[in-house]
Amino acid sequence: MQSHLTFTQSFWVSTSRIKNNEVSVYLRITVNGKRANISLHRKVDLSLWDPTKGRVKGNNHESRLLNRYLDEVKNRIYQAHDELVKEKVILSAQSIKVRFLGEDKEEYTLLTLVEYHNTQMSVSLSYGTLKNYFTTHKYIKLFLNKKKLQDIYLSQLTFRFLVDFEKFLRTYEPIDHQKKMQNNTVMKHIQRLRKMVTLAYKMEWIEKDPFIKFKPTYIKIEREFLSDDELQAIVDKNFGIERLDLVKDLFLFSCYTGLSYIDVMQLSEDNLVIGIDGGQWIITSRQKTNHKVKIPMLPIAEALINKYKDDIKTKHTKLKIF
Repeated sequence: MQSHLTFTQSFWVSTSRIKNNEVSVYLRITVNGKRANISLHRKVDLSLWDPTKGRVKGNNHESRLLNRYLDEVKNRIYQAHDELVKEKVILSAQSIKVRFLGEDKEEYTLLTLVEYHNTQMSVSLSYGTLKNYFTTHKYIKLFLNKKKLQDIYLSQLTFRFLVDFEKFLRTYEPIDHQKKMQNNTVMKHIQRLRKMVTLAYKMEWIEKDPFIKFKPTYIKIEREFLSDDELQAIVDKNFGIERLDLVKDLFLFSCYTGLSYIDVMQLSEDNLVIGIDGGQWIITSRQKTNHKVKIPMLPIAEALINKYKDDIKTKHTKLKIF
């Protein structure tokens, strides 16, 4: 919950649609600088309105009735404010407005969105991708704690919030062995948050997308490749420890097939076929993109498969061909 909230309310008139010198009366609720306006469906002669006091001038019957109504509205707003405080609801100008209008509906929070996304997407995202979302979730909670907030309504998300979150990620220093995040790691967390907020926007949990003006800045990184000598040095290396030798062989298999670790771990004998050239091929779909790939089996990759063909690990672990 936020502490030291600033809460004010004031009455004002709109001159944008003045007709016969009559203007509409509005109420403005302000909480921590954020506003929400409510049309009171009342009109007043512009010459009778006191903008300083937010009241109608004069002591005639109509002026007294309107001023009495304004007092009633003011009291009801305070009542709505007090109810939300007692219910320990996160206060905002919008939540007070909704309570006042009697249109209470569930207003979703940021952490509710994150938890909903991670639960719903657990059936469609890979474990590795989902684990990254869990990490982003952790940093969002740390950021909110730093701002002395337990949570925040989606309607309170602003461009400033995103800028502050980015700064937090760039300057955050973990208490364990890790270093500060590099630029592209920060952008990945921002990107995941953006996908979740976009989901909320599509589900109409939020009226506008605060990411509209936010542009991620990735730094292009040139990846280096192993030379033939470096790769051969790995081939020739004998660790003398069965577990490390298995890790080495998995790495080499990835090198000679171009498959990622997760793709290698999903391979089974069903993915091994004889091609029209008479040689052995791997036919599979990449986990990340679901694109189908056909890869000719090089002799060293085939030798690695044969090495573990009758190994007990292929029968009693998740390793399917290793």
